Parts: sequence; structure tokens; C-alpha cells
Amino acid sequence: MSFTTTSPITLPAEYGYVLTAASSTFFVNFLHFILTARARKASGIQYPTSFASAEQAEKDPKAFKFNCAQRAHANFTENLTPFLGGLLITGLKYPVFAGAAGLAWSVGRASYAVGYSTRGPKGRILGFSISSIVDFVLKLTAAYTAVGYALGW
Repeated sequence: MSFTTTSPITLPAEYGYVLTAASSTFFVNFLHFILTARARKASGIQYPTSFASAEQAEKDPKAFKFNCAQRAHANFTENLTPFLGGLLITGLKYPVFAGAAGLAWSVGRASYAVGYSTRGPKGRILGFSISSIVDFVLKLTAAYTAVGYALGW
């Protein structure tokens, strides 16, 4: 069995933009924490209950808003890992683009959080649109970047 050696991946000088965009997600997560905590307090739903029941949410607008805030936060955490993968891979070849796209994604996710938490499901549309388009483009670019590394381009 023989092994070939390859050169290590070198981070571009502009990779700091990528790391800045990745770090912005910490603050989006904190925004979700604030929105959910406020909605929990207003609704009176105690820990460890994760969501108001369907009956509670139907009768009490505050319980409904709590469910919306919780769902927005859950959606954020569901999407965070794939987004970060796309961001970090794309940034290996296109760090300025990745950094800008990553910040746009965070802005979209913040808009999603505020919109969904305050106006319900219809309030999430703008933030969803922004973050979904950016996420899709990052994933395509990450795949292109990965294939380029694999094939030595």
C-alpha cells in the first residue's frame, strides 16, 4: 500500500471575513434566546415545557407567539450546521464572497427570528427568502470548491 502526500490547504489572507461571518451566528442565536425567553415569560409557560399545547396556543395569543419563537429558534439550529459547512468550505477559495454571503445569511436569519416571533408564520417570509437563497448559493459554491480541491483545480 502506498500513500501519496498532498500539500496542506492554506487559508487565504481574507479568511477573517469568513470567520467574522461565522461569529455573527453567535449573536443571531443570542437574539433567539432573548425572543424566546420574553415570549416564555409573557405566556407563563414554565420549564421544562418546550411548546404550548395546540389547545393553549389556540386560546392564548401569547402561547401562540411563544410557540412561534420556539419554532424560529429550532429552525435556526436545524439550519446552522449545514450553513456553517457551506460557509467554511466556500471561504477556502472565495473568502470575501463567503464572508459577505455569511453576513447576509445572518441578517436574513435575524429578520426571520424577529418576524416569526412577533407576527407569526407569515412574518418569517422575508428572512426565510434571504437566508434560503444565500444558503443555496453557498452550498453550490461549497460543492464547486470541494470538487475543485478533489480534482486539483
